[in-house]
Amino acid sequence: MTATPAWPPKSAPRLFVPGPLTEGASIPLEGGQAHYLGKVMRVSPGDAVILCDDQTGEWAARVAEAGKRDVVLVVEARLRPREDVPDFWLCPALVKKAAFDLVLEKASELGVAALHPVLTRRCVADKLNPERARTIMTEAAEQCARTALPALEETAKLDALLKQWPDGRRLFFADEAGGVPAAAAFAMFPGPAALLIGPEGGFDDAERSAIRAHPAAVAITLGPRILRAETAAVAGTALWMGTVGDWAPRSLD
Repeated sequence: MTATPAWPPKSAPRLFVPGPLTEGASIPLEGGQAHYLGKVMRVSPGDAVILCDDQTGEWAARVAEAGKRDVVLVVEARLRPREDVPDFWLCPALVKKAAFDLVLEKASELGVAALHPVLTRRCVADKLNPERARTIMTEAAEQCARTALPALEETAKLDALLKQWPDGRRLFFADEAGGVPAAAAFAMFPGPAALLIGPEGGFDDAERSAIRAHPAAVAITLGPRILRAETAAVAGTALWMGTVGDWAPRSLD
C-alpha cells in the first residue's frame, strides 16, 4: 500500500503574517507575500502554506484563492506552539550595511530574543531602516523554520543605552583591550544577559571607561584573534547559546 504523503509537506512555503492566527481564519495576502506565493512558488488552490504569527506558533494553511495580485489562505490546524526563546539580547554597534545585514540575519537564526542597535563614536553608519531590518530577520526566520522573531528595538546612543539599562540583566561587552574569556564569563552569570559589540574601529577610551564603570558590565574576550564586528556578534551569540542558552547540555535526570 502506498503511504499517505505527510501534510503539510516540508517543502511548503513558510511565511510570517500578523496574528493571532486561529483555526478557520481567512488570511488575505497582497504585495510582496502574494507575489512570492503566486509568481515565485506558483501556488494553486489546495496547496499547503505554513504560517507563523510570532504569537501562537506555527499553522498549516491551504490556498483558497490564487490571483495575479493577491492570494487568500485558510488556516486549518496548529502544528506547534511558538518556541521558547532564551532571554538574550544582542546590542551591536551599527556597521556598514552589508555587514549589519549579516548580523540581523544571523541574530534571527541563532535565537536572539531582542536586538538593540547601538550608535557609538566610531560608527561608520549612523542610521538603520527598521522596516528593511525586520524584513531581513523575518526572511531568515522563515528559511530556518523558526516560529519566533527577535524584537527590534530603536537605535540608541551608547550613553543612553547604559543610562536606561534594566536591573538584573548582565551586560557582557567584547573589549579588544581584554577581559574574562567569554565562555567562562557566560557560565559565571547565567541569568538574563546581553552582548554589546563595538563598531569597526572599536570603542574609544571614554566609551570603554563608561562601559566598564557600569555595574552590570562584564568585559570579555572572544579569543586570541582580531574579529570583524559582525563576526564578533555572531560568534559571541553562538558561544552564549552553547554555554548557557538553549544549545547548552541539559541533564538527562
